[in-house]
Amino acid sequence: MYKNIFDTHSHYDDGQFDPDRDELLRSLPEKGVCAVVSCGCDLETTQFDAALAEKYDYVYFAAGLHPENLEGLKIEDLEIIKEYAKHKKCVAIGEIGLDYHWMASSKEVQKEFFAAQCALANELNMPVIVHDREAHADTLDILKQYNPKGVLHCFSGSAETAKEIVKMGMYIGLNGVATFKNARKSIEAAKAIPIERLVLETDCPYLAPVPCRGKRNDSSLIPHIAERLAKSLEFQLRNCLTSRLKMQEDYMSLIN
Repeated sequence: MYKNIFDTHSHYDDGQFDPDRDELLRSLPEKGVCAVVSCGCDLETTQFDAALAEKYDYVYFAAGLHPENLEGLKIEDLEIIKEYAKHKKCVAIGEIGLDYHWMASSKEVQKEFFAAQCALANELNMPVIVHDREAHADTLDILKQYNPKGVLHCFSGSAETAKEIVKMGMYIGLNGVATFKNARKSIEAAKAIPIERLVLETDCPYLAPVPCRGKRNDSSLIPHIAERLAKSLEFQLRNCLTSRLKMQEDYMSLIN
């Protein structure tokens, strides 16, 4: 059993965990999970994740406003996010970014909130956790403008875009999608950048890796992702997870 599993992106506030959340979170360290970042997507989930971080030593949280959850909010509401960001276990501003698939808010509103939260992260010297769905060009433009540190999670862009992100000093996050049959873009991106710039995540309860696809995801399933990437990169699984542990130390030093 591996003892160095670091889940850089999760959503333990999600309602799918309501029936057994505490039981599951108590069990994860026994399954090799040593650290988890649970990401807020609005004011309510940020508050929930802060409470989880206070309850469990190995759980950290991120505070942010997701592009799907901006309706009814004002830029001034970021003052609330700023206060949560001062919490000793808040490690990033996120989940933030752009989503041009669902378009819950206009592109202009999304870009305004994304830019403002990047500026907030820079002000607080914190990394960002970025969501980018079908918005690669605008996401890159804003990241280049503010040049924050952090990670582009659930990466879905090209190998060339991955190289651009890494050139900016950021990380690429890959999850269970990398184990799917149609995961060509994820694998190509992983091959195009240094392994030290890859971080593993679940985005749980969503996107469970093969062989658990379709089931509720959790942080203990990260080794399935590592195994798939190790095979594609011709890298030993133990070395892959050991490299992730070194990366974890670097990443945690970045977010602490």
